[in-house]
Amino acid sequence: MPHFLDPHMYSLDNPELWVLVGLIIFFAIVIMAGVPKLVAGKLDEQAAKIQSELDEAARLRTEAEALLAQIRAEKVEAEAQAAEMLRAAEADARRLEAEAKVKLEESMARRQALAERRIEQAEAQAMAEVKASATDLAAKAAEQILSARLAGQTSDPLLDSAIAQLGARLN
Repeated sequence: MPHFLDPHMYSLDNPELWVLVGLIIFFAIVIMAGVPKLVAGKLDEQAAKIQSELDEAARLRTEAEALLAQIRAEKVEAEAQAAEMLRAAEADARRLEAEAKVKLEESMARRQALAERRIEQAEAQAMAEVKASATDLAAKAAEQILSARLAGQTSDPLLDSAIAQLGARLN
């Protein structure tokens, strides 16, 4: 038999009855004081706060996804720019290399021409020095011969013709 059907349960000297009465009075006071409304209000307030946090999290996630998409687009654009810069740098390097080769070839041609001119000048100077030495030698020989001739007063026709041709050959 259940305990609440026991007739001893409802006697005024039973402490369990008074505990039950006190509990019912407590719940009545709590309900009259509006505690359930306060608790429901607090729970609704907490639910609203949680919902706003969820909404904020969803908004932040949307912003983060948009930012991620923007960053990915910028990355693709930056990679394209880097590739274009690399191609431009390679083209510039090839152009500069070609220009340097042309300048080097021109410089070498100028140096070769300068060296050839110096060689020609040195040859001309050497020829002039050889001619001058030959002229000096011929003049000294002629002087010795003339001195000997004047000293001996003898005339040599071959020598006279060689001296006459000497002046023509030197010029």
